Amino acid sequence: MIHSRVPVSDLREHVGRTVSVCGWVNALRLQRKMQFVIVRDNTGMVQVTHRRDDGPLEARLEALTAESAVRITGRVVDAAQVKLGGLEIVPEAVEVLNPAATPLPIDDHTGLEQRLDWRFLDVRRRPATQLVFAVQTTLEQGMREYAYAQGATEMHTPKLMGTASESGAEVFELGYFGRSAYLAQSPQFFKQMAIAAGVDRVFEIGPVFRAEPSFTSRHATEFTGVDVELAWIDGVEDVMAFEERMLAHAIAKVADRHGEAIAEHFGVEVTVPTTPFPRLTMAEAQEILRKGGWDPAGVKEDLDPEGERGVSAHIKEATGHEFVFITHYPVGIRPFYHMRPADDPRVTLSFDLLWKGLEVTTGAQREHRYDVLLKQAAEKGMSTEPMQDYLNAFRYGCPPHGGLGMGLGRVLMAMLGLPSIREATFLFRGPNRLTP
Repeated sequence: MIHSRVPVSDLREHVGRTVSVCGWVNALRLQRKMQFVIVRDNTGMVQVTHRRDDGPLEARLEALTAESAVRITGRVVDAAQVKLGGLEIVPEAVEVLNPAATPLPIDDHTGLEQRLDWRFLDVRRRPATQLVFAVQTTLEQGMREYAYAQGATEMHTPKLMGTASESGAEVFELGYFGRSAYLAQSPQFFKQMAIAAGVDRVFEIGPVFRAEPSFTSRHATEFTGVDVELAWIDGVEDVMAFEERMLAHAIAKVADRHGEAIAEHFGVEVTVPTTPFPRLTMAEAQEILRKGGWDPAGVKEDLDPEGERGVSAHIKEATGHEFVFITHYPVGIRPFYHMRPADDPRVTLSFDLLWKGLEVTTGAQREHRYDVLLKQAAEKGMSTEPMQDYLNAFRYGCPPHGGLGMGLGRVLMAMLGLPSIREATFLFRGPNRLTP
């Protein structure tokens, strides 16, 4: 008789009945009189208890190896002394669906790089890692929910481009039928085209490629970007308001669904942020930091990671808030298409969002006037010829608009207190890693 599979987390409802559990062998304790096997599925762990009897089951259990995929059919029995849920399974049939080779290539002490080489085993063996992706799913669901409720249209833009986009240095070049194509660094230009196409509010969650030889804990050569673009805005403030509400909605969803598990596995409390988030201009942020001894030479235009952490610590102390928008970045460190305020052409109507000291978003109001775009591109010494398709979108009545790009992995890093973006990505891609 075939018994349907029961998840480990539901076994309590089946006490006294015979069920099948499918999962992996987590641990084996083979004693003189008893055999104990801990079986793990994606919902939890259960102890299988067998008294030795020289029968076929004993031999089957004796031959098991750690991480073998098994189906164990047996009776669910109350067992107060068992730490795992106060119950155990007394086996009637043991089926090895796929034996695991021994020894395993990783254990509990293996370093991160080797764990990444065997990422499928790494994720499978650590419930905390599986939680990362459950949280990611809920987070994306919450962001989509908010965007849909605001009337946004989900778009899928090309990842292959005929010209290097924002700057030539950070793109990957690939052969394309005898000529060159480039992987998109951002859906930026395409989502602006969608605005020019009359799609009022646009968002996309998709891959982004950056050819930066960065070996930091927060850079990747391919990552998932959450991109939003909003038409008919009154100013960049509209974009920041959209983002903070979207994040508050999504984080509330995560806290509700996974808050307890996150506290257990990561020791982090997920705090639902209040809106609006604090805002500081770049000039104000630098003034605060310099009082604390940051950049004593006074030469840095941008915030370095130390500066970002310093500003966040200051805001947390002053307001209790984990988030802060840094606004009005200088023209020199922002792209040509960021709008500049009429009363101060040295800065841009742009922002970064920091969460617990980590930059998770860059956004801005875009310059939608064709003649101004040409002038700002020329100022940066850029040739407009390769960008003509992009620039054409602004020649025929493009509305005022603005948007943001958020790194999904960085949001997870900040939320869960992860040490590296490698831990927030299923299969990481960096300058030295194209496998598995």
